[in-house]
Amino acid sequence: MKKKHWVTVLILVLTFGGVYSFVLFNPPLEIGTLGTAVGNKSVVIGIGNKGFREVKILEVSVNSNEKPSKTKVQVSNALQGFIITDDYNNNESKKYGFKNLEDVSIKADTSPAATYKKLDDGTASKKDEIYGISVFHSKAINQVIIKYSYFGFPFNKTVLFN
Repeated sequence: MKKKHWVTVLILVLTFGGVYSFVLFNPPLEIGTLGTAVGNKSVVIGIGNKGFREVKILEVSVNSNEKPSKTKVQVSNALQGFIITDDYNNNESKKYGFKNLEDVSIKADTSPAATYKKLDDGTASKKDEIYGISVFHSKAINQVIIKYSYFGFPFNKTVLFN
């Protein structure tokens, strides 16, 4: 009886260890489009999820872990694309679905590479959701650090702007 117990525990430990290792070495957040306005004070980073579950953006910081002046997530469609702006409430910006970070989860299977392929093939449609993190800061943005969670594990992704 004790031998069965240890075998079961060993199988569970190996299973959880394997899942943890797979998630750790295959982070799901993928970067696509990068766009900047003059002076790099306003940027948009196209992101997607190549994983199996939703990704939750926890926090966005710029440069040396500074809090940006404004941060939103654009939830748009593949045919429309993104907009670079510091005014998220004007009539033009409203078409791009700006939302607060905490209100958006990045759906699984929204890889920018897959979206680009659909655009190239002519099979993209308004149903293909795309996500962009829009950041505005009082100083030039050299890097954006995206903190997110996947399967409950925290990850960081750094995007450099030269």
